[in-house]
Amino acid sequence: MKTEPSAADEFVKGLWRENPVFVQVLGMCPVLAVSNTAMNALAMGLATTFVMFMSNTLVATLRHVIPKQVRIATYILIIATFVTIVDYAIEAISLELHAALGAFIALIVVNCLILGRAEAFASKHTVPRAMLDGLGMGVGFTFALFCLGAVRELLGNGSLFGVAVLPAAFEPWIVMILPGGGFFTLAAWLLFINYLKRRDAERAALAEAAR
Repeated sequence: MKTEPSAADEFVKGLWRENPVFVQVLGMCPVLAVSNTAMNALAMGLATTFVMFMSNTLVATLRHVIPKQVRIATYILIIATFVTIVDYAIEAISLELHAALGAFIALIVVNCLILGRAEAFASKHTVPRAMLDGLGMGVGFTFALFCLGAVRELLGNGSLFGVAVLPAAFEPWIVMILPGGGFFTLAAWLLFINYLKRRDAERAALAEAAR
């Protein structure tokens, strides 16, 4: 008999095993567009996490009420409501950050990751599990964005969160903060993650064979 995943597993899966960026390769538009600095990446990740957590919670709460015929339109309406809240909140906190993120805040509405979790998970599970799923996937998305943003800012500006880290003699790689740098950095991280997964699989196979 198939056992139901534990509550902890619902959260942890989004961090590594089903990471939205490094495994599922979803939401590439904000991943590549706003990860030119660590601050932008972190802000976008946290905004997406909030929207995913809240939308998953509400979708799971109303899953028996929403008619199947209009479920997608309803999910988009729910997501758009929380995106509007995030948009106004970021604008109130920092106009500079709001300008840096630009239209990509509004584009969270059409992020396939959020709509996909609402349709594939939240609409079929209880509220607590939907909350853990949304939070885990959001934190995994934020972690991946930060990994890209930190590398791009470090190599592109020699700084991290605007604070100079590398010595003055370092010549910044300007390409890293340009659109092309996003593709290079994502490719490098995907190569590294796949190497780790293959290494772990080989070790597991050797350990199984040795028994």
